[in-house]
Amino acid sequence: MPGIVTTVRYFAEYAALRVIAGLIRSAPIDVGGNVSGKLWRWIAPYDRRHKRALANLAIAFPEKSLEERQAIALAMWENLGRVMAETMQIDRILAEPDRLELTETTSKVFARYRNKMGSAIGITLHMGNWELAAWPLTLAGNNPAAVYRRVNNPYVDQYLRALRRTLYPGGLLGKGSINGDGEEGQKTARQIMDFVRQGGRLGLVCDLHDKRGLPVPFFGKPARSVTIPALIARRVGARIWIGRCVRLGNQSRFKVEFQELKVSRTANAADDIKAITAAMQTQFETWVREVPEQWMWSNRRWS
Repeated sequence: MPGIVTTVRYFAEYAALRVIAGLIRSAPIDVGGNVSGKLWRWIAPYDRRHKRALANLAIAFPEKSLEERQAIALAMWENLGRVMAETMQIDRILAEPDRLELTETTSKVFARYRNKMGSAIGITLHMGNWELAAWPLTLAGNNPAAVYRRVNNPYVDQYLRALRRTLYPGGLLGKGSINGDGEEGQKTARQIMDFVRQGGRLGLVCDLHDKRGLPVPFFGKPARSVTIPALIARRVGARIWIGRCVRLGNQSRFKVEFQELKVSRTANAADDIKAITAAMQTQFETWVREVPEQWMWSNRRWS
């Protein structure tokens, strides 16, 4: 149980969040995103993570000038500022279906597989507003869920979970890293394995550095990558759908694209898992190259 000082701090943080959320939700959806985006674009360059973003951009795009990489980083911060405001308005965005559309190819695939998807793992990357990449799984029904890193403040955590209820009717599973050390990580891994095995559809964000993952190429450099989607899909016979959510213009309007990723099932499980994981990251790289300003370069990707 938290002490009195911690409890007071939790309440103060929660109260501050509700005030900010109230202000954002009192305005039209796009107004909150625009204001937050401009503020982040202005403030973020003074944060130490800006240096990491530029360092990552130098690895990915050595052919670009410093000015070009700086422009991408600033546009990224503006996108993240919009995402922050949208996090408090997910329910409002979903209540306006015209804010989300599927690509033409995705619409055809979705029409064909919507009622035949079966057990599935939906994977995405920190692009556009990545949480909304789960929207096709939500439309397909069967109560999709997602793995979610619990916020330390329980009041904030409960509030953020409630805002996502429409997007993840199956709930948000787990409390820690799915590949984390110790009992917590193992418990989460078992939980999501059982969920998918029983016909569930699970959403995962899979573009972060994983110290226990497999090193596979990403922008020409080995990057340790999460293997849990490959492991689960191969073991329980589930499909893997890889998707992205791209922002359209400077508003809270998005285009969602997803496609099936082949799940190798040969006699060599280790080779299969590595091949699937590498294919995931190859597709991520292709998408990042198309709209680099919408990917989160401030995260640690290479060790």
